[in-house]
Amino acid sequence: MISLKGLCKRYGDRMVVDDLSLKVGPGTVTGFLGPNGAGKSTTMRLILGLDHPTAGTALIGGVPYHEIRNPLRMVGAMLDARALHPGRSGHAHLVALARSNGIARKRVAEVLEQVGMADAARKRAGALSLGMSQRLGIAAALLGDPEVVMFDEPVNGLDPDGVRWVRHLMRSLAEEGRTVFVSSHLMSEMQLTADHLIVIGKGRLIMDAPLTEVIARSSLTAVVVRTPHAADLSARLSMAGITVERLEENQLVATGVAIERIGDLAHDAGIRLHELRTREASLEQAYQELTASSVEYGVRKAGA
Repeated sequence: MISLKGLCKRYGDRMVVDDLSLKVGPGTVTGFLGPNGAGKSTTMRLILGLDHPTAGTALIGGVPYHEIRNPLRMVGAMLDARALHPGRSGHAHLVALARSNGIARKRVAEVLEQVGMADAARKRAGALSLGMSQRLGIAAALLGDPEVVMFDEPVNGLDPDGVRWVRHLMRSLAEEGRTVFVSSHLMSEMQLTADHLIVIGKGRLIMDAPLTEVIARSSLTAVVVRTPHAADLSARLSMAGITVERLEENQLVATGVAIERIGDLAHDAGIRLHELRTREASLEQAYQELTASSVEYGVRKAGA
């Protein structure tokens, strides 16, 4: 369990993390989303004790990171896959980490096999591709068989097979009851992987909700209805306070309402339906709506 309460981090006159309170629980993959500069990486660094908060607390398993004895056994993290000595081999890097945390040497071979690095483990880290560095970073995070895992952009540099592998890994870790906290800008991948989402902007919490709820709240999520009595149904829905738009002669789109509500109203009015379905927004669309006012480094449109 990761728990933040009133977490703040100020650099000079800029508040990068602003009164952030949330919990990341076990058994789910929790996606951590936000625009560039939103404070995601800083929040992760605060959780891991790499930065000190201006105010508030960040706890793992109920205690600050610096109080955890043999921390790799409690939490494994990959924030920067390139953050290791370029002249040291991946194998030597993992052996050093294992020794520092009282982890058996045989575990090094196990995690290298798990991430597909067994044949490349003796190469110097500086000679590894970004994708292979990512795999080595994940191996280091898994080394202590931790209860909590944290990844920042874990699929950068990976090919499609590697991306699917990371997706399966995160899902399997959550299914084992671990806490999985992953930051990413790839909305399509988060939609396939995450159970729960935490969205921040300008250091503040925007949303903390299940993935399905985040998408359902989008204005682009709607109920599509096709009926030969479109005018009658449109009037009925409007009377019920439902926002409805007539797309074609026999087709309506209703927003802000559950599909069951539309079906019940049509049934009560004796209106025959030929189609009734949900048109679901993508996570990317829902995310863009949520963060529209929090983008600090957007690209100006031509002519603006």
